[in-house]
Amino acid sequence: EGQLVESGGGVVQPGGSLNLTCTTSGFTFTKFAMSWVRQAPGKGMEWLTGINSRGSSAYYANSVKGRFTTSRDNAKNTVYLHLNSLKTEDTALYYCAAKYSPDGCKYWAVTKPVPPHKFDYWGQGTQVTVSL
Repeated sequence: EGQLVESGGGVVQPGGSLNLTCTTSGFTFTKFAMSWVRQAPGKGMEWLTGINSRGSSAYYANSVKGRFTTSRDNAKNTVYLHLNSLKTEDTALYYCAAKYSPDGCKYWAVTKPVPPHKFDYWGQGTQVTVSL
């Protein structure tokens, strides 16, 4: 059973930065595309990023494009999210999620919002609070 553990959340002022880490185990990391998803208080899940299993292509929601960057280190079974120019509306619980790449395609990634049940594994989330 796959396990994902997010870390790096915290409290930051508007305009600040954070680095989130998602460490995985229990599945073949290189066969899975990875995403970051968040849930703000009182709101639904919002897909933020997708990166293919090679780490060669990344995709972003319009709300974070140009401010957030995702990457992965397949040697460490880890995916990262760098949050820059943070806004109060970025306050949320941030999750990483894994989805098996169809036919093992290393170039496939989640490129748009998908229902949460479409992902194979989820982490428990890390809280990001942007406040003065």
